[in-house]
Amino acid sequence: MNLREKYNIPKNAVITVAGTVGVGKSTITNALANALQFRTSLEKVDSNPYLDKFYSDFSRWSFHLQIYFLAERFKEQKRIFEYGGGFIQDRSIYEDTGIFAKMHYDKGTMTNVDYETYRSLFEAMVMTPYFPHPDVLIYLEGSLEDILDRIKLRGRPMEQQTPIEYWQEMHKRYEDWINAFTFCPVLRININEYDLIADESSIENVIEKVATKMNRKVPVR
Repeated sequence: MNLREKYNIPKNAVITVAGTVGVGKSTITNALANALQFRTSLEKVDSNPYLDKFYSDFSRWSFHLQIYFLAERFKEQKRIFEYGGGFIQDRSIYEDTGIFAKMHYDKGTMTNVDYETYRSLFEAMVMTPYFPHPDVLIYLEGSLEDILDRIKLRGRPMEQQTPIEYWQEMHKRYEDWINAFTFCPVLRININEYDLIADESSIENVIEKVATKMNRKVPVR
């Protein structure tokens, strides 16, 4: 019996992993997909034509970046549900408007006109009864210090050059965002509660929590 059957996770479930940069979304996404025998939906960072430009000039490229992400995430959401579910998704479409676009608007690196245009597009796509929301959103959280250590460890040049104030701002905004999130059930997991690098079996603890959040029958130990 695999872990999906053991914890009675439906074959068509869609589980989204959210959290700020550096918390290990891709790692846990792949681990969950392997354990549950689901497909993955990974964020395509390396193919993004605006990302490097954005990190060098927030004001010039923030709107372009957010529109690109919104379009790509919407297409991916549509693809997931056309497959009939059975996916673990790295990062949600909700974070784009609730955190990134709003942060740039508040800080003056996105104009009012651009922000309102972006919000109108987001609402037209997502804020309807026809848009399929995930069964559970797993929110990976940790201290700012732990997250900065992970960002430093993975060593992406564009992230290393970003001022620490940006990561501080993002950390706070993520906490504010998740505290107000209501689109689907939320499972909060601290990044120090498991270690998939040292112990691959620790993913079972995460799956058990997912099953409980989805109100699935959890096996007695």
